[in-house]
Amino acid sequence: MTATDTAATDTAATDPLQAGFDTTIGHGDRIEPRDWMPDGYRRTLVRQIAQHAHSEIIGMQPEGAWIGRAPSLRRKAILLAKVQDEAGHGLYLYSACETLGVSRGELTEKLISGAQKYSSIFNYPTLSYADVGTIGWLVDGAAICNQVPLCRTSFGPYGRAMIRICKEESFHQRQGYELLMTMMQGTDEQRAMVQESVNRFWWPALMMFGPPDDESPNSAQSMAWGIKRNSNDDLRQRFVDMSVPQAAALGVTFPDPELRWNDERGHHDFGQPDWDEFMQVVKGNGPCNTQRIAHRRKAHEDGAWVREAATAYAAKQASVATAGGAA
Repeated sequence: MTATDTAATDTAATDPLQAGFDTTIGHGDRIEPRDWMPDGYRRTLVRQIAQHAHSEIIGMQPEGAWIGRAPSLRRKAILLAKVQDEAGHGLYLYSACETLGVSRGELTEKLISGAQKYSSIFNYPTLSYADVGTIGWLVDGAAICNQVPLCRTSFGPYGRAMIRICKEESFHQRQGYELLMTMMQGTDEQRAMVQESVNRFWWPALMMFGPPDDESPNSAQSMAWGIKRNSNDDLRQRFVDMSVPQAAALGVTFPDPELRWNDERGHHDFGQPDWDEFMQVVKGNGPCNTQRIAHRRKAHEDGAWVREAATAYAAKQASVATAGGAA
């Protein structure tokens, strides 16, 4: 018997619940809501899934601001559908998080109080209509790189929610790319608008994967638990390698003088984002942090009467059902 086998046997003897959890994770199987799980695993899932859900809901704002200004009925319908999809993604993820014993109301309160975060990318403004396409191409493209591995995450409800979300995000990316391609076939002003938009969103898109691996306090444990499947830096490299040929086909460049192909590595070399800027945005000091949360807080407060009416109606229906059963 090896030392590892002995340690596993000792663990099983002293803590069979922990041993069962470790075995499930070790086999690459999934943990379900009613299974035993360590408190740290549960807390990590709540933090990550809630942040993901909040990002989908807050992410409706930057593009939603352009619905009324879309240049055609077709473009308006596309944008409406996309923003609606993002709302749905948030609801799927809140539902997955609720299986861990937290309510949607509690998660919303933590978001608007600043106790929980959302993706840094949504704290940047959308200054032109080209940003709608750039968000679709780069931001949703980065999201796909991040989220496709999560279809295999170790927590069942999260992984199952991600399957549908990733399919829709892939469609959003194609929509964004098609919009930019159309603009690049237009006037000089339109092409300049696209390039300017790409210049603004490139570095924030790279920040979406989180800080470098050696500065990411949660990544190692999340990967050991099978919650994450790839490191931040690996995902960032994958995104760069995917985006460069797409940019060439589109006819735009990225604002990175260090970006070049490395034959020895078989990957692109690239510069690093401004991590000081990233930390400022995460801490709430980005260009649109205050605006985004204020808008979400107002929407939550404006919807209070709907939640109260729904609760009252549900109580009434339960009372009627109880009275009927008693009769």
